[in-house]
Amino acid sequence: MRLDAPQLGSCAGELAELLVDTVHGGASIGFLAPLDHAEAVAWWRERAAGVAAGQLAVWVARDAGRVVGTVTLAFPDKPNSRHRAELVKLMVHRKARGQGLARALLTTAEEAATGAGITLLHLDTETDSPAEHLYRSTGWTRAGVIPDYAASPDGVLQPTTLYYKHLGEAAPAG
Repeated sequence: MRLDAPQLGSCAGELAELLVDTVHGGASIGFLAPLDHAEAVAWWRERAAGVAAGQLAVWVARDAGRVVGTVTLAFPDKPNSRHRAELVKLMVHRKARGQGLARALLTTAEEAATGAGITLLHLDTETDSPAEHLYRSTGWTRAGVIPDYAASPDGVLQPTTLYYKHLGEAAPAG
């Protein structure tokens, strides 16, 4: 389900629980552990303005009425980059993993991007993380590795791997 700004605000608490679980599970998604629930709620609420402005598109997956997964597309605001978007914050609660939810969220974001005229997606993910298998198995192309890119939740600098995927058209030669 794609969220509008008011919906994002109303489920910020559930999204915060997911974010805290993801960080405490060791995923490098921009936060250090321990992540405080109130800080996570505030972070999600700050995203509502981006959703309202069309800069962000946020989807959630629910199980038994609770948010168990999310993915976001970030759209650039520069005229020369309107053909692309960045896939960010693909998260699945540790209790909901292994059921194809990440793949379903990724597919949802890719299809929505294609529908919006986006022809190129890009992302970064911690090198050697479980997420790399997902991206490779769904047709994403590895562009390279940046060493010491971001700190893991425990504060250790880790490399990140950049990926991209062409949508809705044939990839350019070369």
